[in-house]
Amino acid sequence: MSASPSPLPQSVVVTRLRAAGCVFAEDEARLLISAARTPADLAAMVDRRAAGMPLEHVLGWAGFCGLRIAVDPGVFVPRRRTEFLVHQAAALVRLAASPVGQALARPRAVVVDLCCGSGAVGAALVAALDRVELHAVDIDPAAVRCARRNVAAAGGQVYEGDLYEPLPAALRGRVDVLVANVPYVPTEEIGLLPPEARLHEPRVALDGGADGLDVLRRVTAAAPLWLAPGGHLLVETSERQAPQTVETVARNGLIPRVARSDELNATVVIGTRPALQSGQGG
Repeated sequence: MSASPSPLPQSVVVTRLRAAGCVFAEDEARLLISAARTPADLAAMVDRRAAGMPLEHVLGWAGFCGLRIAVDPGVFVPRRRTEFLVHQAAALVRLAASPVGQALARPRAVVVDLCCGSGAVGAALVAALDRVELHAVDIDPAAVRCARRNVAAAGGQVYEGDLYEPLPAALRGRVDVLVANVPYVPTEEIGLLPPEARLHEPRVALDGGADGLDVLRRVTAAAPLWLAPGGHLLVETSERQAPQTVETVARNGLIPRVARSDELNATVVIGTRPALQSGQGG
């Protein structure tokens, strides 16, 4: 930030943010002041935040799994609860790589991040794991542009299109971990979301259809075609929707289980493709 005196002292910034309803006004004020390059820049950023723009859109980044993830205006902001999805996926990759023979046979885990948004989940998995072949997909062009900034730096590929459609056919039957933070808010509940999400994030990243599970069903139905034997599908959902999600996963031939974090208020359903029995082909 410029060394010239700020027209907005921190106390004034805090007061404005608190009046606008920002619960963590002091923390946000510090972030805005540190990010602003000039006093005029700070004033404009405070105005945008006070008008209801998400802090991450104002700053241009979101903190996620210890990383700074670039987040452009109009792109879904990664939630802290989704860090639980990353932790679960990373643990499964590490577990699969632990036997020496498997580690030699498949030196890089193949990870696909569907509905990737900013690319936060994929970028965090690359940062957490030693060797990952990452492919990320989103249908929203703005999200794809943003994800390329985050995922390209991690050595991954980003594709624009509808779920599996743009993925290379060579990935079929080779994916070790398929993560999908699909939209899962029921359509009639979109209006109940906080204004930051409702007004500033793309509807396609929020609206999961009548019961919130439309996109999840599509992801799950095709997952067995893409997963390697013993590979895992991980989807974030709500605690309320978990039983239906488990049924959907099981109906499509995957072995389901539920992982839950009370601390992060996060629910992840994991579906595992059965491993091949000895003597079976791929």
